[in-house]
Amino acid sequence: MSEPTPAPSAQAWRLLSHPLRSRILAHLRLHGGATAADLARALSSNTGATSYHARVLQKAGLITDTGLGDGRSRVWAAAEVEEESGPDTGVAVSTIDDAEELADALWLAHDHVDHHAGRLHGWIDRQVGWPLVWQEECGLEEREVLVDEAQLAALRAELDAVLERYRRRGAGTPGARRVSAAVGLIPLPRRP
Repeated sequence: MSEPTPAPSAQAWRLLSHPLRSRILAHLRLHGGATAADLARALSSNTGATSYHARVLQKAGLITDTGLGDGRSRVWAAAEVEEESGPDTGVAVSTIDDAEELADALWLAHDHVDHHAGRLHGWIDRQVGWPLVWQEECGLEEREVLVDEAQLAALRAELDAVLERYRRRGAGTPGARRVSAAVGLIPLPRRP
């Protein structure tokens, strides 16, 4: 396995406000290496567009050329970024002064939610073909909690710590599968 590349700059995330770029990166993270032709087929695009946007993502440090291509085509992969030094994608939108940057940040946040919702819809449709334990343990669960600001920060830190503990726990274990865990803490309206 290759060494993690240095984290891309915060400006690199602005590049992801283009729909095809965000989909290319998401596809590579989920499915692994792919050529521009593979990406075009998977994302209902064309090779010219996927090749161009892959090169833009490469220059930003978000994807890499694996060197596995045949000379005519490159095999692209998502760059391995060190989690601790990666760009902060949890920036409060109220701290963004530039209108274009704010629009980009909001678009990217909505796109992320839409992408995860698509994965959940896909799971709902295909779960019947999975073993019972996977059907019982996977899916969407929502729980309401009552916290103040300090407790909210502690809750988020604990959730992050649990997910980090399990990030590579199944490595080398037969039957282990990658699982996407999305954490969405959303304030609710006060009850009357």
